[in-house]
Amino acid sequence: MDSRADFPAAGNPDERPAKSPVTRRRALALGLGGAAALATATPAWAVTDQRPGAVRPPNLGVHDRLVAGRVSAKRALAHLRHLSEKIGPRIGGTSSERTAARYLADELDDLGYRTSLQPFPVADKFLGQLSSRPGLPDDLNWQVGASPHAALDTRVTARVVDVGAGAPENYPADVAGKVVLVDYVAAQREALVATAVAKQAAAVVFLPADLVEPRRAQAFAPTLPGSATTPVPIPVVGVAQAQKHRLRERLAHRPLTLTVATSAHRGLTSHNVLAERAPRWAGPNSPVVMVSAHYDTVIGAPGANDDGSGTVLCLELARVLRSLPVDATVRFGLWGSEEQGLIGSRYYVAQLPQAERDRIVAVYQNDMVATSWDPATRYWLLSFDGLANRATDEVTAAATRLGYQPRISPVTLRGSSDHQSFQEVGIASANFSWRGEESPALLEPPYHSPEDTIEKNISLSRLQVSLELIGAAAYATARRP
Repeated sequence: MDSRADFPAAGNPDERPAKSPVTRRRALALGLGGAAALATATPAWAVTDQRPGAVRPPNLGVHDRLVAGRVSAKRALAHLRHLSEKIGPRIGGTSSERTAARYLADELDDLGYRTSLQPFPVADKFLGQLSSRPGLPDDLNWQVGASPHAALDTRVTARVVDVGAGAPENYPADVAGKVVLVDYVAAQREALVATAVAKQAAAVVFLPADLVEPRRAQAFAPTLPGSATTPVPIPVVGVAQAQKHRLRERLAHRPLTLTVATSAHRGLTSHNVLAERAPRWAGPNSPVVMVSAHYDTVIGAPGANDDGSGTVLCLELARVLRSLPVDATVRFGLWGSEEQGLIGSRYYVAQLPQAERDRIVAVYQNDMVATSWDPATRYWLLSFDGLANRATDEVTAAATRLGYQPRISPVTLRGSSDHQSFQEVGIASANFSWRGEESPALLEPPYHSPEDTIEKNISLSRLQVSLELIGAAAYATARRP
């Protein structure tokens, strides 16, 4: 039974804090070790049912039920479609990331949170886009990286020739004006480009070497240091492993005409999206419980799982937690430019005075919480210092109540996500994600790839379990900080 009526809504405008000038207002049976889940398969279990992958039925308290009975992966999916399909790759500081930030801020603002955007500078980006008529396969994204030392803000359309290793003897006689596919070798990249230019090619598309499965190479922006002062006169781009195979498969069956477009994005500003609600009866210095994720992606990746899944988990928990009584400030942090080196979360932490850092009880960082990859059967608790803290303890306790305790990992030493930014300054935090059983290094093949789509890489069952685990843990912390 939905007991929302038992609690007053947090969105009463008479009780909201005054908005600052920066505040924005808008006028497992499937996916848990069995067959891969379809993204559209809605999890269907009651609050008291044993969950897919759990070892026993749950033993939930009344407060757990308030969260588990309301969170909905299906609701979160609508946000995920907007982020990964309508917006697509969300590259730090570019217009795509800015569009995503505005969407997230508007959604949180509409839920009644005090919402703001925190700007910070980031490095220039160099992007490319491949297209063709007839079109390229639409189950992949075709954004690629562009060399900053080659032709930018330009577009070339030409027939494609595969020159393999790219040595002079690999070129046919009629390559002038063609787009050439060249196997990428880092140590030879400048010589390979020089050969293409000498042969009068119209553009170079570098194809990466295949990585050892399950890893796959991602799109990249090739650097050509020797051409830094005098750029190469033709576009040079780097594609992902999945894109490479599709291009060669298409070319093997029929001629291919490709459009290669490049663009430079300079003087960039990225944004963190911040939203909070204070407890009704507490003062301005109440303890803070944070739930967070990064919303940006790498080049060419729609970022459905990394980290659209963590982002929409935050939006759905914001919807549910807004109406539940708490004794701590509940704050959501959606970080920009994580993929460039945790830039957004580190900037956020650096701006916090020590007194504000001391208010934060726990940070629940969600990064890749919904993959449908069959081997990703373990829910990992990752700590930058390898030690347990309030965040890991609460998730462990929630997993026990939900019947999942054997599915979660021990607290494991690992950084490389935004929890590290907080633990570096002594704030309790951890990363939570679904990964391979043996090691947190075992990530799904679509990781950082054009294949990181809803259809190829999202399990609603795993997302639902993640919502319940983090929701129960964060609410328990906010009730008794």
